[in-house]
Amino acid sequence: MPDPRTIDVHAHFLPPAYRQALADAGLKTLDGGMPVPDWSPERALGIMDEVGIGVAVLSVSSPHVSFLDRTKAVTLCRAVNDAAAEMRRRHAGRFGAFAILPLPDVATSLAELERALEQLELDGVALPTHAEGCYLGDARLAPLLEMLDERAATVFIHPTSPCCFEAFGLELPAPMIEFPFDTTRTALSLLYSGALTRHPRINFILPHAGGTLPFLAPRIAAIGSTQVLGERAVALPDAIQAFARFFYDTALSVMPQQIAALRALVPISQIVYGTDYPFANEDRVRMAESFFAALPFTPEEQAMVRHGNAWRLFKGFAARA
Repeated sequence: MPDPRTIDVHAHFLPPAYRQALADAGLKTLDGGMPVPDWSPERALGIMDEVGIGVAVLSVSSPHVSFLDRTKAVTLCRAVNDAAAEMRRRHAGRFGAFAILPLPDVATSLAELERALEQLELDGVALPTHAEGCYLGDARLAPLLEMLDERAATVFIHPTSPCCFEAFGLELPAPMIEFPFDTTRTALSLLYSGALTRHPRINFILPHAGGTLPFLAPRIAAIGSTQVLGERAVALPDAIQAFARFFYDTALSVMPQQIAALRALVPISQIVYGTDYPFANEDRVRMAESFFAALPFTPEEQAMVRHGNAWRLFKGFAARA
């Protein structure tokens, strides 16, 4: 039987302001050719109640605000964050929310981050794997990471298409392979830039069980410890330990072989529940829940992944409960 206390850390929403911005930009599909899904709080709550999700932490998916110029991006971020705060207020106890920022503009992102966390009291921030090729370990983002570290913030990372994607010529949708690869790229950017070490208080959530990281971690750590990386090299055991600093959600990643690879890399304390709704529609959410329930977790481990680990990331939930 589903646990009604489950916290979904990977749930998306499309408020009216965001839908209008997409329409104004002529975007009928999203990053990677994905259709714009239907979403309403009532429909979201319906599937949440059906599968036993108590709280869904909402965020905007790719393309984030990358399709707009800087001025319009700032305006849209403010509108989306205001909508998220209102959604959380109207449905108290059922929705949390991650702020969206107008990256790669750091100055305006800092201002909006402070507003979102201090005034709107959102539950953290959602960052794309990169913004115009600027990955999260890039030195240009240091002031942003410093502010997030000061606040011990929870950062939900969401993939987007790499800048060079069209040049690959594969004619495959980006979410199929490039989203997992880009998640891995930004995780390595954080590690090998030293940003992960410099900002120990940030709680980073990697989506989709960490992309390709669980499978590639031994290879990455081995090469990353050599002179090829020069001063950026990280000793192999230190890299493996650093990967366990991330949290990993289960969105679209509940097959036994995926979870086995993830559990070989990190302890159960670092795994959190996710659905990717509505990009994973109701049928996929139901299917994922059935697969998740069948995983070889003990009852205690199931409870940790469903809600126990997430409570550590979202202290505000307890205050609002």
